Amino acid sequence: MALPMQADASQVAAYWTRLAYESIIRFTRDEQTRRGFTQPQFWILRHLSRHDLASDDGAGMTIPQLQQAMAEYLRPEDELASEAQVLLGRGWIHADHDGRLRLTDAGEAARRQMKQSAPEIRSLIHRGIDDADYIAALRVLHKLIANTTPVPKPGP
Repeated sequence: MALPMQADASQVAAYWTRLAYESIIRFTRDEQTRRGFTQPQFWILRHLSRHDLASDDGAGMTIPQLQQAMAEYLRPEDELASEAQVLLGRGWIHADHDGRLRLTDAGEAARRQMKQSAPEIRSLIHRGIDDADYIAALRVLHKLIANTTPVPKPGP
């Protein structure tokens, strides 16, 4: 989607950032699906991996703990329980008697393989965009966020 011919600084940033977010998420998820996994499956493996987001204690996580850990970026359609069932079926995770999920060696290998697709997907998303333009766009977004984030008032 191109900017309208009459694009100017009066364009509503919230409209375009929402469209960009939805388009990038859809594209990323489609590319991951094409490669044989879903974004939530990748996140589950990442949160269970000691080599990624998991703590070193190896205690594993339950579905509610995973949901809490991913609350900031889970989408309404993401069903972690069913995604975990797929991973269980592939032998990439296993469940303890208390419902804690843990990564298997095969799951760690799958996580590493999934991670290798990230640079290619990023390259597809960024094609035709100069790094300087991308950085400038990020600076603008950061400033928009700063300008619209309430500053806490000092206490009494």
